[in-house]
Amino acid sequence: MPERSESDSRKLLRRLRDTLATPGRGQDRLDAITHLIADSMGTEVCSIYLFRDPETLELCATEGLNKDAVHKTRMKLGEGLVGRVARSGLPVNAADAPSEKGFRYMPETGEELFSSFLGVPIQRVGERLGVLVVQSKTARQFSDDDIYALDVVAMVLAEMTELGAFVGDDGGMRALHKQPVMLRGSSGQEGAAEGHVWLHEPRVVITNPVADDPLTEIDRIREAVGQLRVSVDDLLSAESLDKEQKAVLEAYRMFAHSRGWLRRMEEDIQRGLSAEAAVEREQNAARNRLEQVPDAYLRERLQDLDDLSNRLLRILTGQGRDTGAEMPENPVLVARNIGPAELLEYGRKLKGVVLDEGSVGSHAAIVARALAIPLVINAGRAVNEALNGDHILVDGDQGIVHLRPEETVARAFRDKIAMLAEAQKRYASLRGLPATAACGATVALHMNAGLMADLPSLEGSGAEGVGLFRTELQFLVRSKMPQRAELARLYARVMDAAKGRRVAFRTLDIGSDKVLPYMKPPEEPNPAMGWRAIRVGLDKPGVLRMQLQALIRAAAGRPLTVMFPLITELGEFREARAHVLRELHREKSLGHAVPEKVEIGAMMETPSLAYAPQAFFELTDFISIGGNDLKQFFFAADRENELVRRRYDTLNLSFLTFLQTIVARCQASGTPLSFCGEDAGRPIEALALAAIGFRSLSMRPASVGPVKALIRQVSLVEARAVIDAAREAGAESARPALMDWLASQQG
Repeated sequence: MPERSESDSRKLLRRLRDTLATPGRGQDRLDAITHLIADSMGTEVCSIYLFRDPETLELCATEGLNKDAVHKTRMKLGEGLVGRVARSGLPVNAADAPSEKGFRYMPETGEELFSSFLGVPIQRVGERLGVLVVQSKTARQFSDDDIYALDVVAMVLAEMTELGAFVGDDGGMRALHKQPVMLRGSSGQEGAAEGHVWLHEPRVVITNPVADDPLTEIDRIREAVGQLRVSVDDLLSAESLDKEQKAVLEAYRMFAHSRGWLRRMEEDIQRGLSAEAAVEREQNAARNRLEQVPDAYLRERLQDLDDLSNRLLRILTGQGRDTGAEMPENPVLVARNIGPAELLEYGRKLKGVVLDEGSVGSHAAIVARALAIPLVINAGRAVNEALNGDHILVDGDQGIVHLRPEETVARAFRDKIAMLAEAQKRYASLRGLPATAACGATVALHMNAGLMADLPSLEGSGAEGVGLFRTELQFLVRSKMPQRAELARLYARVMDAAKGRRVAFRTLDIGSDKVLPYMKPPEEPNPAMGWRAIRVGLDKPGVLRMQLQALIRAAAGRPLTVMFPLITELGEFREARAHVLRELHREKSLGHAVPEKVEIGAMMETPSLAYAPQAFFELTDFISIGGNDLKQFFFAADRENELVRRRYDTLNLSFLTFLQTIVARCQASGTPLSFCGEDAGRPIEALALAAIGFRSLSMRPASVGPVKALIRQVSLVEARAVIDAAREAGAESARPALMDWLASQQG
């Protein structure tokens, strides 16, 4: 890099810093910056376009174009060369702009006089704020040094935007993190909550993007990178890492030890950036490169790069995760993603959780459901948009988040919360009453659980027992395999808290989306249909036997109910059942108390088990349909895939007809049958399930009241007739007919 360019670059950045430091209105600063850049780069035009909403750019300041066009000229994302830069995040360099594909002429700006065009994005770590443009009358192909200089200036503008340098009511930018924002994600757990943001990892704020002493900054970056490399090497030396964790850390080490990475940051510093700004600029550049590659694996390395860059920024700035800030009142956790153990550490103090990523079957979603707190996943920009303490509304039913809401929105939301609270009061009056329909049929309602924290809900919800206790949560939240005595104490406390009510313990259900941190997962093309649940237990019987021993000892003579997940054929159930009988014999021979009664059941989660030999239905003590997985396999629609998981309706008549086949087989053999899953807790779905013959449903505690209230209002015989009529009429789903019928009942 020529010394002249380096000096020019540093000089431009210093002038920019001095301009930004001058007191004034936001618009005045924007105007001064466009003049400064045009003068420094020898161009007739410099313009700043900023996003007014996620799809619209507005000309907010210009040197050289018609001033009357400022705050009037607007374009959509992708429209014209400016929109192209904004969409792609990449520079556009054209010596003859009008001949470029996608060029849009805007006559009100007077830009017909200018031939050459160079535009770069104004962005900060994936958050695009606008576009910075220079133009000249002569047909000029801007050099790499020109592109670099403009890109660096754009990055500094983004940093100063973060600090509010251009805020003003006079046409300047609106303050970031001050305006109301609505984010649409997906529902991970129903419910509504109002509170204040608590960031799991507070964003690093760079207050010194421009530096005067390159040598000092280079020493800082080298020392920080050295510390980073040592910390990554230390992490890699840990013995408890599985293959996947090692692969991630190896990617970290590859980035951290990359000579090119450090060299590029040092070059950025030579041109006038501070060490912190150099890290972020390289992070932006690498992000833009990786986002363009077609290889999904390489694109996934974005997260590794972001994590590593944030580690380096925290070393440089001293801004750790623990900032000393106090958790606000009614905290709502906002994070890119979070593990189950970390979420459990927060516990019930949280009012809600919002994740940029996540899935309905993720560990975090399982824990959020266990804690009964609203969860929105795939919120996208929540971490970038939110600041600690921000007012936030979480609508877990709709998967919507309101950040810094306007008062009218907040009032409407509070009305919704009040209505939900009022409904819960009405449901509380039904707590001691059975779910008996108008036709006289009674449906037993049970709750799902997975933590000791769930058990207090058993009394308050009106549930008759625990239809599913997920034992895997105790394995997922630990860094090593729990001991038998530890599990026995936990299971005993669960039974104590149930106070004699039935608790169905599902044995360890791992694999697919539930991976133990201390167990090496196999490499599988389709984990949901791979080595998981009872398949793991039968292939690795040591853990299964240990868990069964813990359950038998926890019962201490009391009744015990055990069920095995993902049973697909009679042979699997026989083998699993034999393990229980052997452990009962062994415990008795050791002089330990054995349960006075043992129920051994199976979870039906694949269609194959519905067609098992009659011997299966006679051998099993009960069957619990795992609705989430059964629907997934019935419709061939991955419930982790947001593109398809909502596409198929539980009330689709082909699915209901299939469920009726199962009901008929269980009735013929006298096998108790229940339905467990999200759909059991949705009143309309629960009504349909009860109407086709299910007399036991298991759901989250908060759903027991609404389901009971609806069942008590209607006749299951009439509801069954509505479903049958819809089938005979050739309908695809029973939902419209049931909804119309319910409306007529309430009318």
